[in-house]
Amino acid sequence: MSGIDIFKVLADPTRRVVLERLATTELTATDLREGFAISQPAMSHHLAVLRAAGLISERREGRFAYYRMAPEGLAPLHYWIARYKAFWPSRIDSLKDLLKEMDQ
Repeated sequence: MSGIDIFKVLADPTRRVVLERLATTELTATDLREGFAISQPAMSHHLAVLRAAGLISERREGRFAYYRMAPEGLAPLHYWIARYKAFWPSRIDSLKDLLKEMDQ
């Protein structure tokens, strides 16, 4: 999945919170629904989108599914950000120079 597609997936605030919760622990869909006013089918949809994006993985144990973050799924986003990282230092230096000129 490309960095742009991951931005689309993470544009949803519920998915961002789910991903944040899964960054530190493994949880079931029922556990993930705590604190949300959404139905089980809605949570299942969010999990399916995150899974399709490669951002989470699923482990089955009996009738339960446990979800956890898949950090490797963020690689396209990391590469996208890295491309622009080199752009910012020169822009910030230019801004500093401009602000110094304005102060004088």
